[in-house]
Amino acid sequence: MARCEQVLTPADQVVSRMRALDAALYARDGLAVFNRVYLAVAGAPGRRTGAGPVPDGRAASALDVRLAERYLAAVDAAAGESRPPACWRPLLAHRHHPGVRPLQFALAGLNAHVGHDLALAVVDTCRTLACEPVDLEDEFDAVGDLLTALEDRVREELTPGPELLRITDPLTHLLGAWSLERARDAAWTAARALWELRRLPDLAGELTERLDTAAGCAGRLFLTPLPGRVPAAAGRDQSSGSSTGAISS
Repeated sequence: MARCEQVLTPADQVVSRMRALDAALYARDGLAVFNRVYLAVAGAPGRRTGAGPVPDGRAASALDVRLAERYLAAVDAAAGESRPPACWRPLLAHRHHPGVRPLQFALAGLNAHVGHDLALAVVDTCRTLACEPVDLEDEFDAVGDLLTALEDRVREELTPGPELLRITDPLTHLLGAWSLERARDAAWTAARALWELRRLPDLAGELTERLDTAAGCAGRLFLTPLPGRVPAAAGRDQSSGSSTGAISS
């Protein structure tokens, strides 16, 4: 009798890749910090294909997957011969910096993912499903809920307690320097503009490059080393995981 093998959906595949990254990286690695909170949200049972009260589970899942693939492609580029997008370079280049706190790594990843990847993922999904961005507005909002949950988890797990986070701590001001809601609104506008420019590849390419550059500049600011003690991350230490170097930038 032939053995029945489970066929992974595209959503399962990206979650599986994030789990492999989580197993390969030591906990204090800045990429691992972002990947861990992303995995905790994207890998939750309620985020499986077609789950949740969305108008079109297939479209929402496609957008989820295209978005995650953008992040994973940047990681692959850093591990290989290609150059990752500018928005991801600060995190990938400074992921081992001892003066950068875990919260900064997570915010830099969110900034790259929303400030650049999200708009392009909408365009990718429109091409895949042969639809217009307006047809994905509800699905965009559903993916926005994932990003909000991701931001909430970042702040819940990585923000120091009130006894450490003083008004004079630069991290306090960093927390107020970025708004997910504004970044999502900008991504939606950029996605619609890119879709309208799809028959003008030079202009579309220029806008994409501007999005990438702007997100990269913001990412470098997020990763400015801050004074004060960097909290030790829980879990594996730097000596754990023999494959850490395989995903270096």
